[in-house]
Amino acid sequence: MSPLELKIPPPLVAAAAVGAMVAASVWLPPVLALPPSVRVGAALALAGVGACFDLAGLLAFRKARTTVNPLTPDKATAVVTTGVYRITRNPMYLGLALMLLGLALYLASPWALLGPLAFGAFITRFQIRPEERALAARFGAAYTAYCAQVRRWL
Repeated sequence: MSPLELKIPPPLVAAAAVGAMVAASVWLPPVLALPPSVRVGAALALAGVGACFDLAGLLAFRKARTTVNPLTPDKATAVVTTGVYRITRNPMYLGLALMLLGLALYLASPWALLGPLAFGAFITRFQIRPEERALAARFGAAYTAYCAQVRRWL
């Protein structure tokens, strides 16, 4: 196990990405020549869809009465496979990534697009894969079968 696995809460990783994205957009001029209304509208749409994924995942965990703490997947009491979890195994992380993508579009900087990519890479390596190991150990065949049916992201 790497020292970074399951150590940094995903919202903090997203916040770090936001900071880097905003800094990049300040230091490097925007180059995406989209009308502000299109840019803002598309950014809000992406962020809204992301927030819906995030909230749907959270509510499904609450309904199943399992832990929502991403740092302790070994304390999960159920494999949630209904609702948004039929579309993606990680709706909360997907939601954060979509919100970051919306911000990148709003900032109109191609450098800002590195934020959602870096977030996805970090979360996959240091959060999702360790979670998957913990859930496979805890739930065995039920979790393995679920993974075979539903993609990690989309």
